[in-house]
Amino acid sequence: MGLPRLASTLAITLFLLSSLMYAQNATCTFETFTAPSGYTFSQVQGVSDDGTVVGQLVDGKTQKSVGFMRSPSGVFTEYAAPNSTVTWMSGRSGTGAIAGYYQDVKAPQDLHGFMLQGSKLAVVNYPKAANTFLFGVNQSGAAVGSFSASPILTKGFLLANGKYTTIAYPGAQATYPVAVSDNGAIVGSYATTVLNGFLWQNGTFTTINHKNAKYGTSLAGVNKSGVIVGNRFSADRGFGFLYENGTFKNIVYPGANYTLAGGINNNGLISGQIFLNAAATETVGYTAVCK
Repeated sequence: MGLPRLASTLAITLFLLSSLMYAQNATCTFETFTAPSGYTFSQVQGVSDDGTVVGQLVDGKTQKSVGFMRSPSGVFTEYAAPNSTVTWMSGRSGTGAIAGYYQDVKAPQDLHGFMLQGSKLAVVNYPKAANTFLFGVNQSGAAVGSFSASPILTKGFLLANGKYTTIAYPGAQATYPVAVSDNGAIVGSYATTVLNGFLWQNGTFTTINHKNAKYGTSLAGVNKSGVIVGNRFSADRGFGFLYENGTFKNIVYPGANYTLAGGINNNGLISGQIFLNAAATETVGYTAVCK
């Protein structure tokens, strides 16, 4: 075989290997669930180690958005923060602590983070910030979120033992840390011209972008084994993926228009949302184990 032909063959082989790295689908076993009667899903987010899933529902009559918890046995509990017009629930730790945020009924321009443990609510406001979002919490109670640093700049933070540490990707318009593992790895996204996924550990950023993400990548969860879930975006749709040891695997529900990932627990259980039609009017939640 001549050198030009050999070089061509090697180039094609490398291209195919690269394509497989980004295009292969994970093998998943799904369990789906529908929203409780009278509600529709807005977002299906994190999952704790016992299999409890959290997210947001929309009341079909009032159109008010509330947080929800779904137990492993399928029991839903709706939750609206006191003095709120909208409530979001984003993450839940192994101890049952829930991270979320809400819109203030008296000052609709303001958002407040909160931590909910059982019936005990603790409001979390970044000092002097108009808006605070709380997205994730780990076993030790360390929480991550974002705050309005100015009208045109949003930065992230880690709140651990009462101390705030700023997390802001250099030059980004916004940084959103959304999940923190039990060993302190933090994932999320930062915005430049598009969303970029990131891992933040020991003060160092590592950008993780799906090659096929034309409109950006957002990382949604990470467990103590370092397995990450996230979503790549294409126009008005998102596509969930699993990322482990440098390899992306797509999370695909058979027959769905698209599937989003919301979180992953330490047992490898993934939570998220399935959109069954292009109009996104038919949607169900899911938990899945993917390989």
